[in-house]
Amino acid sequence: MSDRHRIAVLGGGRSSEHDVSLASAASVAAGLREAGHTVLEVQVSRDGRWRADGRELRFSPGRGWPGIDVVFPALHGPFGEDGTVQGLLELLGVAYVGAGVLASAACMDKVTFKQLMGAVGIPQVPYRAVAARDFIHRRADAMRELEPLGLPVFVKPARLGSSVGIARVLGPERLEPALAEAFAHDSLAIVEAAAAGIEVECGVLGDEDPVASEPGEILLAAGEAGWYDYEAKYTPGAMRLVVPARISASARQRVRELAVEAFARAGCAGLARVDFFVDGDGVLVNELNTMPGFTETSVYGSLFAASGVPYPELLDRLVSLALERYERQRAYAF
Repeated sequence: MSDRHRIAVLGGGRSSEHDVSLASAASVAAGLREAGHTVLEVQVSRDGRWRADGRELRFSPGRGWPGIDVVFPALHGPFGEDGTVQGLLELLGVAYVGAGVLASAACMDKVTFKQLMGAVGIPQVPYRAVAARDFIHRRADAMRELEPLGLPVFVKPARLGSSVGIARVLGPERLEPALAEAFAHDSLAIVEAAAAGIEVECGVLGDEDPVASEPGEILLAAGEAGWYDYEAKYTPGAMRLVVPARISASARQRVRELAVEAFARAGCAGLARVDFFVDGDGVLVNELNTMPGFTETSVYGSLFAASGVPYPELLDRLVSLALERYERQRAYAF
């Protein structure tokens, strides 16, 4: 274990993942206390206000966070995982766990992330981006551009998480309604071709020398007829994680290599969970989450527990990585 530190854990937030974040933050706080740290639990309300110990918090840029060594932003989705809170913490001048402003923003935007991965040749699911303005003003052309993807497809808001606003489209008559639903959440949507194979997830831990966890396989109670939507993620018993994933040795090695490469190429730090589709020895990257669900039984924690890193030790390592990164950044002249 590292030295003991005073850590502020942020939970809640303004996004639709507010309740999921509260569960992550409560688990993180308990694990950090078990590791010997002093924890201040900060609840970010749905209107964006920060409160701790019954009082509203106020900050001054450049003044740090008095009494706090490290911030653990266990926030998911917009206004938490997208670079906004990371920017605030940078302006305060305090160490924090996880990716910085640019990587957080880029990975939260599914279109930008896929463009980055495509630019460096990382294999991924075929997709198209659709802007709301094109759906409104040049709908026929926009729909025609989706035809090469075939059916079924998945329609998603580009900058949300936890499968919020996602629809699986089986027939052409459902494509426009699915896009309209996505645009209720975001002005940009992504349409992805359905990928063959199984869903596999891999955790990454580190900074300058990141390591990949043992890959895990997602099994749904609904079987092949189901898919990994919001209900499957957060309904008890709807999903089971099998670690190690039941894939070939070569596919396992490829998953771990691509997880680390995607992490590095996106400029991530501390942690990430990378999601894949694996079909035989074929491996496709789907998404990267810079702050995945963080309860002890969430996928990320479970992957590293199965890889020999218990939950309190995992949290302890993340705190150390945050402090090391903070000290490195302070050495640069801006």
